[in-house]
Amino acid sequence: MTHQPASSAQHVVDWTHIDDVLLDMDGTLLDRHFDNFFFEEELPRRYATLHAIPFEEGRDRLMAMYRSVEGELAWTDLDYWTNRVGLDVVAMHKELDHMIGFLPGAEEFLRHLRQLGKPVTIVTNAHSTGVSVKVAKTGLDRYVNRIVDAFEVGYLKMRPEYWPNCQRLLGFDPSRSLFMDDDEGCLMAAKAFGVAHLVHSAKSSSKLPPAPLPQFLSIEGFAPLFNGR
Repeated sequence: MTHQPASSAQHVVDWTHIDDVLLDMDGTLLDRHFDNFFFEEELPRRYATLHAIPFEEGRDRLMAMYRSVEGELAWTDLDYWTNRVGLDVVAMHKELDHMIGFLPGAEEFLRHLRQLGKPVTIVTNAHSTGVSVKVAKTGLDRYVNRIVDAFEVGYLKMRPEYWPNCQRLLGFDPSRSLFMDDDEGCLMAAKAFGVAHLVHSAKSSSKLPPAPLPQFLSIEGFAPLFNGR
């Protein structure tokens, strides 16, 4: 199913107008269920056990910690969270890596982009240590030209400073680039910078219902991005 604003009801991605493809990782290519479970359930559970407090109190404390650095690099810095909560967050990622996987159709879409000859860059807010764990589990790196984490750029993708820095780093032409993400703030920042082709991943987690955004080409799955499909 594709959710689109009425003004673009006939919208089809014309790949002849796109030179560079910029793709988010978690919630776009990889199933965000892992991250949701990890930060909303497993880490609060272990934090509560560590401090001998009820799960709900542990979760509330962590949610407050998350909100305190939201939008900053610390928000996704696994080393920061290891130090702040007193638990080895990287080791926990490795322990639970059986939950890490592609969203349905993601690998087929990446192979399709390769057949089209389009350079593909992963642009992720994730920390490099988390990226390493996910790449080791999925082999995502073999499908793409480059993976750029937010720490290399210096900002998270929802920040306006991110996009000019990312453009200088990668050299893409915003008017001939496609960016796909599940986060509204990241898409809005890219739009403000002038990225012309924006796609919203409405089905970011296999365990949650889709959450379409009316202001973007908002899709569940990758079929609408294939030529002739």
